[in-house]
Amino acid sequence: MAYRRMTQIGVALVVALALASVAIGQRSGRGFGRSRFPPRFKPVGHVDRGFAFCRLMFTSDHREPSGRGWSTDYPFADINFMIRLSELTSTRVDLDAEGEPNHWVVQITDDALFSCPFVLTSDVGTMRLTEVEVERLRTYLLKGGFLWVDDFWGTRSWDQWASEIGRVLPAFEYPIIDLPIEHELFRTLFHVQQVPQISNIRFWRNTGGQTSERGADSVEPHFRVITDHGGRILVAMTHNTDIQDAWEREGEDAGFFDRFAPDGYGLGINVLLHAMTH
Repeated sequence: MAYRRMTQIGVALVVALALASVAIGQRSGRGFGRSRFPPRFKPVGHVDRGFAFCRLMFTSDHREPSGRGWSTDYPFADINFMIRLSELTSTRVDLDAEGEPNHWVVQITDDALFSCPFVLTSDVGTMRLTEVEVERLRTYLLKGGFLWVDDFWGTRSWDQWASEIGRVLPAFEYPIIDLPIEHELFRTLFHVQQVPQISNIRFWRNTGGQTSERGADSVEPHFRVITDHGGRILVAMTHNTDIQDAWEREGEDAGFFDRFAPDGYGLGINVLLHAMTH
């Protein structure tokens, strides 16, 4: 489902991204499990002095095409998003001694999870949780945490994810719903008129600009949520789209940047700001 749409979020964001353009090179790395880069854990005793991006680590029981489990899109989506967040909003971000954004990988059973009000992870159609992880993740979410899962495609991945999150938040009490486009989240800062379908950059190039990575099985992108009994969003799910590739790959291809970065950053910033203010 290919479409060109540069006005959904607005010209102001396109101009701001262009003026604030940051060239962040993609580095080569050595393997660490399925990740090309070792996880960067939060140091004991570190206190974030601003927003720090937290990525949730989990165990995968199989591999999806173009997927690396929890580390898919890590770490450059995390880094680029924090830079853009600091440029496009007044949000203060946590920096290291060299002035680079701090970003952390957190394990579900690690107490550091509870210092992250917002966590994101990828490729959750491969997730398998232990009973301990189920209980810990439930506690985190019901105590005020927020989880965003992104970049998983097709029916098989959806079914496995729905089964695993259903162990955490049983569907009879916490149903998964499609978030209507009229919801305030889509108006938090930028005006989002539809959920963008963003594929990984290699797929987009190799197919001449197509965006549905699983063909007919992933034509429609979804933004789904689980809320608590008061309506607070506990889990946000962007299925059949890879919002993070718009962040991770922004400096690699001008055409990819123009097509996807405004939508990817606009939606991402809206999700974060809504999560942090509700």
